[in-house]
Amino acid sequence: MSASRLTARRAATVAAVSAATVLLTAGAAAAHVTVHPESYAKGATDGVLTFRVPNEDDSASTTKVQVFLPTDHPVLGVLVHPQDGWTAKVTTTKLKTPVKTDDGTITEAASAITFTGGKIGAGQYEDFNVAFGQLPDDTGQLVFKTLQTYSDGKVARWIEEPTGGEEPENPAPALKLTAGDASAAQAPARTATATVKTADGSDSTARGLGIAGLVVGVLGLAAAAFAIVRSRAARP
Repeated sequence: MSASRLTARRAATVAAVSAATVLLTAGAAAAHVTVHPESYAKGATDGVLTFRVPNEDDSASTTKVQVFLPTDHPVLGVLVHPQDGWTAKVTTTKLKTPVKTDDGTITEAASAITFTGGKIGAGQYEDFNVAFGQLPDDTGQLVFKTLQTYSDGKVARWIEEPTGGEEPENPAPALKLTAGDASAAQAPARTATATVKTADGSDSTARGLGIAGLVVGVLGLAAAAFAIVRSRAARP
C-alpha cells in the first residue's frame, strides 16, 4: 500500500500550512540551513516542519535546495506547501521495512524534496514549509541532509550529522524527537511564544496596577497630611 491514502486523509493540513511561517520570527538567519521547530514528540502527527535556508554568498544567489529525508526512520505523508517562485518535487522510495499505521501498511515514503526555480539573494533567506502525517517513534533524532546550490555552480553541503559535542563545520538540519505527548506536540511552536507574551502582558498589567495603587496611596497620605497641617494652622 502506498502513502497516498495517508496523504489524502490530511488534505486539511495543506490548507493550514500557509500559516506555518508565523512559527518563526523575522530575526537574522543562521549561517547554515536549519529546521524549525527544533523538536517534536515521537510519533507526532499532522504537523509542519520549516526549513530555513539563508544565502551566505555575497556574489551569488541560491537557486536550488535539496532536502533529503531519512528512510530508515521515515517521515510519512509528506506534503509540500506551494512557495512563490519555487517548484517543489517530492521523490519517494520503497521502504526496506514497511510501517504499520491506523490506515494500513505504508510501503513507500518521501526520500527527498527538491526546490528549484526561485532565487535567494545575498543577505536573504527563504522558509520552505513541509507538512507531515506522522513522525517516527523509534528514534531520538531525524537528520535532514541538505544541498544548497548557488547561481555560480557552487554547492554548500549541509550533511554533517550532529554528535552532541561541538557543532560541525557543515551541520545538517536535525530535529530532536522527544518522549513527550505526541498529540500535544502538534501545537505550533508559536503558540508557546504567544502564551509567553500573554503572560508577560498580564504580568505587566499587574505591575502597572500595583504601581497605580501605590501612587494613589501616596497621594492619599499626602492629602491627609496636608489636611492635618491646615487644620492646625487654622486653630486660634
